[in-house]
Amino acid sequence: MSHKNFAQLETEDQRRTILEVLEQDPGYAHNANVIRRALSSVGHSVSSDKLLTELSWLQEQGMVELDEVMGLTIAKLTQRGADVAQGAVNAHGIARKGF
Repeated sequence: MSHKNFAQLETEDQRRTILEVLEQDPGYAHNANVIRRALSSVGHSVSSDKLLTELSWLQEQGMVELDEVMGLTIAKLTQRGADVAQGAVNAHGIARKGF
């Protein structure tokens, strides 16, 4: 069993929260500013750079698609991301649902 430091646990929880925020939206998408405020509302105060890093990581894992619209980064949940957000699938690097 691996032992994770606090920063790793926090990052994994932030990633789960991002997926859950997107999963709750009827269009499964939000801009980075809305996601950042949602993270803050649950105790995850992150910089814009940190958020974009995590969104890019989630895109590399096939869990979100990113687009730029009028200077805003838009994240849209993929089916894989929805499966993780709902707890149907566990993914390395993302906190498990309920933990």
